[in-house]
Amino acid sequence: MAAQQVKTGWTLRLSPDMAAELQEHLFPGDGDEHGCVIGASVVRTNRGVRLLARRLYLAKDGVDYVAGQRGYRMLTPTFVRDCVRQCQKEGLAYLAVHCHGGSNRVSFSSDDLASHKRGYPALLDILGEGIVGGLVFAQDAVAGDIWLPGGGRVELDQAVLTGWPIRVLRDKPMPMPTTDLTYDRQSRLFGDRGQAILAGQKVAVIGAGGAGSLIVEYLARLGVGHLVVIDPDRIDRTNLPRVVGSQVRDARVWLTDPARPRLVRALGERLATSKVRIAQRVARQANPKIQMEALKADVTQDDVAMALVDCDYLFLAADSMQARLVFNALVHQYLIPGVQVGAKVQVGKDGNLTDIFSVVRAVSPGFGCLWCNELIKPAKLQEEALTVEQRRQQRYVQDENVQAPSVISLNAVAAAHAVDDYLLSAVGLLPATYEPRWRRFHPSASVATRRAFPELPKKDADCSECSGTGRLGRGHEQRLPTK
Repeated sequence: MAAQQVKTGWTLRLSPDMAAELQEHLFPGDGDEHGCVIGASVVRTNRGVRLLARRLYLAKDGVDYVAGQRGYRMLTPTFVRDCVRQCQKEGLAYLAVHCHGGSNRVSFSSDDLASHKRGYPALLDILGEGIVGGLVFAQDAVAGDIWLPGGGRVELDQAVLTGWPIRVLRDKPMPMPTTDLTYDRQSRLFGDRGQAILAGQKVAVIGAGGAGSLIVEYLARLGVGHLVVIDPDRIDRTNLPRVVGSQVRDARVWLTDPARPRLVRALGERLATSKVRIAQRVARQANPKIQMEALKADVTQDDVAMALVDCDYLFLAADSMQARLVFNALVHQYLIPGVQVGAKVQVGKDGNLTDIFSVVRAVSPGFGCLWCNELIKPAKLQEEALTVEQRRQQRYVQDENVQAPSVISLNAVAAAHAVDDYLLSAVGLLPATYEPRWRRFHPSASVATRRAFPELPKKDADCSECSGTGRLGRGHEQRLPTK
């Protein structure tokens, strides 16, 4: 069967835990060949097809993975049958996996390809509309031969291991890109290949307020090629001190002055510039070539959240419980790493300052789940679902017009550390031994107690969001918790 060209790329995505388990199984240090099967959810997007690894079926040497009849090794018919049936039951693609020697280059042998021709048509018949494929891994490379219903056949473009660092495996190293002198100073740190990686990324920023506006500018100046910025709000005069790029005229302050009649103030609020439009203006001033999607909308709306399923990274800079809920689901369900950022100035009932801190919480498939760590409060979700009048009647808020304190420098601490983590991970500058932690920065703490406090987030093995029995890797098979 001849290979069929497609316009969009094919990507395999693996959670950090599954990637580590796969690495240990395929490369235990004996130099021999080992095998397994991956069951993957299939997500078709405008940027290509993503195979989200959901199940890993390890083949036991000498029992499930034995001496081949026409090649070196093979999966036994019984093991293949059981895996195919399980994939069919769950609606997953069936991907047979084995390993070869070498480091950053890999390809199928003639025996491998011949075995695909003998066996994959029958497996396609069993799966019906499912996908069948073969993957061969080296230590730092992967090749894939994907067979489609109806006779199509494509190659895997890459596999993305969504840990720290984010690792992207291909069948051979990327060619050296052309140097862009605009980014000469920063590419001296992470190289032209690193700059090319950033140019190919699609990154979402949820919330374009104090922290989000800073993140947008940082990413645009770094050369990220595609930004999606989401925020439903318009600027007002109280936002001006901390929203990057905002101007007095954006807030229509001459109309919203408290001395003005209520109807005039309401008109000024409706005419004020949206936060995403300001973010778009800032991003394009920093990088005229950037592809920018400015969505004046709520991420909890289904169509808005679905616009993020093909992103490479997510920044959550909105502090509502519903935004946290959708962000957390996107990370685990679609295997997209991300981070939640924020800053708080806490004031007691007596008006005295009780604490000041900025937080950076990395969230990756299977790690840092906001549900596991009790950062999504069911009571607050219920509160946010009520109307303003219902909240007032139930006294969930005393005065919805009184906002919490917010200062640009505190937002900048969180934004800078979060973008640094993304940058170093995406371009491969984090060491393989890097262990992610959540961090809380307390500028008012004494030098003796330090200002940065690391924290290892909790993990519930049976979590309905981040575990293998929950959303992890389910893709379109489960609905996002949107409105």
